[in-house]
Amino acid sequence: MSKVSYYTAEGLKKLRAELNQLKDVERPKASQAIAEARDKGDLSENAEYDAAKEAQGLLEMKISKLEETLSNARLIDESQLDNSKVLVLSTVKIKNQTNGMEMSYTLVAESEADLKSGKISVNSPIGKGLLGKSVGDVAEIQVPNGVMKFDIIEITR
Repeated sequence: MSKVSYYTAEGLKKLRAELNQLKDVERPKASQAIAEARDKGDLSENAEYDAAKEAQGLLEMKISKLEETLSNARLIDESQLDNSKVLVLSTVKIKNQTNGMEMSYTLVAESEADLKSGKISVNSPIGKGLLGKSVGDVAEIQVPNGVMKFDIIEITR
C-alpha cells in the first residue's frame, strides 16, 4: 500500500522533469554502456558488462519508484487552504521562547524540503509540531536535545 503525497505545482513539475531525464537520457546511456561492454568479448568474465547491467537495474528501480510516487501525487489547491491553522504550504513565523529568535518556515512535502530557502518537511519534527497550530498557540516540539517551545506569531500563504 503506497501513501498519497501532496505537492505544489512546482514540486510536481520537478518530479516529472527528473523522471523524463531518467527515461529519455539516462536509460539510453545505460543501454549503450551494456552494448559496448558486450562487444568486448566473453561475458562470463566481463566485469564491465556486469557493472553496466547492475547500473541499469538500479536505474530501472529508480524510474519505477518515481513513477509510483507520481501516480500517488496529489496537487494542492492553495486557494482552498485555511489560513487560521498551520497546514501544508503555510508559511509560519515562529519565535523561540528560549532565545527569542524569530524564524519563518514554509511547510512543504518531504521531497520539496530545502532548509536554505526556508522550506521544511511536514514530516520533520518541527513540521509535525507546527501542524494544526493557530496564531498565539505554543508549539512544544520534541527534538533530539530536548523540548523546544515556539510561539506561533503569524500564518500566511
